[in-house]
Amino acid sequence: MNRTYRLLLPCSLALLTACTSQPRSSVSVEEKQLGKCPMELNSGQTLNITLPSNPTTGFRWIVTDAAPGVLRSLGPEVYVTPEDAGLVGAGGQSTWRYQAYQPGQGRLQMQYQQPWEVDVAPAKTVDCQIEVR
Repeated sequence: MNRTYRLLLPCSLALLTACTSQPRSSVSVEEKQLGKCPMELNSGQTLNITLPSNPTTGFRWIVTDAAPGVLRSLGPEVYVTPEDAGLVGAGGQSTWRYQAYQPGQGRLQMQYQQPWEVDVAPAKTVDCQIEVR
């Protein structure tokens, strides 16, 4: 019986520790994961959004609504091409960083389009409800 209690105590402490752990300080999302909206964040968390992009074709991701009431931009878009692409004009990845700074709700909307084609529907869109707790 004494042995059972010795095993029960560490297991109980491990469970309590897991339940009280802090949420991740950073959340990274790629295009395939953006379908899992609405997205819930905790105040103070950083949201990293990475989307495939190829500016050499004239297409760009345009942020039309960045949930300004709950998200704060941490800088401009960063575009990176993979070093192993080896092709001129090969696509890469665009990344945006935001901080959830205030509880509330907002909408993150982005469109992948050629900016000069105003009457043409975007090739891709992102429309995600954001909730900050």
